[in-house]
Amino acid sequence: MGFLVPPDAYTRFMGRYAEPLARSLVAFCGVRTGDTVLDVGCGPGALTAQLLSVGARVAAIDPSPPFVDAMRERFPDIDVQQGVAEQLPYAADAFDAALAQLVVHFMTDPVAGIRQMARVTRRGGVVAACVWDGPTGALAPFWEAVHQIDPGAEDEALLSGAHRGHLTEIFESAGVSAIEEQPIAVDVVHPCFEEWWEPYTFGVGPAGDYVRSLDDDGRAHLETTAREHLGEGPFTVTATAWAARATS
Repeated sequence: MGFLVPPDAYTRFMGRYAEPLARSLVAFCGVRTGDTVLDVGCGPGALTAQLLSVGARVAAIDPSPPFVDAMRERFPDIDVQQGVAEQLPYAADAFDAALAQLVVHFMTDPVAGIRQMARVTRRGGVVAACVWDGPTGALAPFWEAVHQIDPGAEDEALLSGAHRGHLTEIFESAGVSAIEEQPIAVDVVHPCFEEWWEPYTFGVGPAGDYVRSLDDDGRAHLETTAREHLGEGPFTVTATAWAARATS
């Protein structure tokens, strides 16, 4: 899956949504100054930056070497490791909270990933995650255009956590308790169609993989279809995510 990409490409693709989403997730989790927090699947650092801004002490981990390198350069004073959620290299009870933003649906084993997050979080601490809602998330306008051309295309709506209740089921299977799930939404204004469209050509994630799988005519057709759907801009994408938090 397309996450071995330059960090700037990911930031232009998803950072425009991930940064405001991080503010909502941190507020939802009640992270406070001085809390020790693990950012699981940190990417280029949207959630880490928000956690640091509220005074948390942060460690971060991601499987993508380019993202790990970018994080170490951007945040030289925090511990950034390369690794996966299913095998977190931290001691039990090491953190006050473990958060995963836009990650659970890409875990090989989401239940194992959440179970590991709970293991490294102290008793009574917070384990939390958020995932875009399939039909109304950040990528919904893109997949709507795809499905006009290719109705059978498999999109991120099929991934873990992408509908109401999916995250709760994963958390329950991982053995955590006192689970609360709710939608959180962000509004992102795109000044023009090209600003919205270009990052989809960077090869990031399933959407980028899909665009790269098309030939020149197919990409042009998809671009035209999306333009007809969204207009020339400016336009606003209201992106909804499901967020779940629990007690370890």
